[in-house]
Amino acid sequence: MFTSLLNNLKAKRRTIVFTEGHDGRIQAAAERLLQEDLMDVILLGDVEEVTSLSKKNGYDVSKATIIDPKTYPEMDAMVEKMVELRKGKMSPEDCRANLLKGNYFGTMLVKLGKADALLGGATYSTADTVRPALQLIKTKPGAHLVSSCFIMKRDTGDEALRLLCMGDCAINISYEDSVDKEGNVTVSAAQKLAEVAVESAKTAKFFGIEPKVAMLSFSTKGSGKGATVPLSAAATKVAQELAPEFAIDGEMQFDAAVSPTVGQLKFPGSAVAGYANTFIFPNIEAGNIGYKIAQRLGGYEAYGPILQGLNAPINDLSRGCDAEEVYKMAIITAGMAGM
Repeated sequence: MFTSLLNNLKAKRRTIVFTEGHDGRIQAAAERLLQEDLMDVILLGDVEEVTSLSKKNGYDVSKATIIDPKTYPEMDAMVEKMVELRKGKMSPEDCRANLLKGNYFGTMLVKLGKADALLGGATYSTADTVRPALQLIKTKPGAHLVSSCFIMKRDTGDEALRLLCMGDCAINISYEDSVDKEGNVTVSAAQKLAEVAVESAKTAKFFGIEPKVAMLSFSTKGSGKGATVPLSAAATKVAQELAPEFAIDGEMQFDAAVSPTVGQLKFPGSAVAGYANTFIFPNIEAGNIGYKIAQRLGGYEAYGPILQGLNAPINDLSRGCDAEEVYKMAIITAGMAGM
């Protein structure tokens, strides 16, 4: 799955910024990326600290650019730009204070075009990675939310199920209608879940998966009632209208999504039932549990969370990640620039 990403990186040089330059896992991945000449690397942090820690850890990051927000010569211009972007929601003092933090500073480097992509979260929470991206990078035109997916990879078993996409497993806890002050629905819950489905299908396609999108539920085609069943059913219709070029169907149970026998029995005639490779969960509880079961019991490697709906590639690491995961997520993130 990395072939197209590496080709993208070879075709056009990218720069990635890591928000936690002092972390040994980041330094190990940066060394490897630089040794293999895959991209340019910016590490954020106190220059002396990052340099001394990398030497102590045995990593050569001499080819990386190390930037300390506290001594950044263009900080005043960056503050001014952030004040403009926040449109009065933050004072210059608040902006300056936030820009001293790696997550905000790194995001502004992407916004200003000084980096193509950002990878953070080795020590920051997901919220601390996503919040600056929402405030500064913002969502793509027409997008109503940021979502995420995991690309799941396994080298054994049914060939059709070796590469999968699962969303949203990390960002949106649940989906509710957005309403204005008068109580009118401005964006429905179904619209939001449908957007997750369409964005996940686009991400899947980018990674070489020809998406067959199953809107998951504990119900198949109306067999169950209540809870999130109406949401999944309504979101299916919206997603089909938003992206008729993709095979999207639902609502359906997981067995109907992956087993041709069960799928065509429960959902006859569906182009997705029994053949799904992109799975959309009705809330984060189902999604997070689902991808971790696939990872821990199904033998899948999980790449993500890959953030969707933003104007630039900003991705989040698990705080339990290792250097190998950082390296692979860096290739994914930088490779997605210009997607």
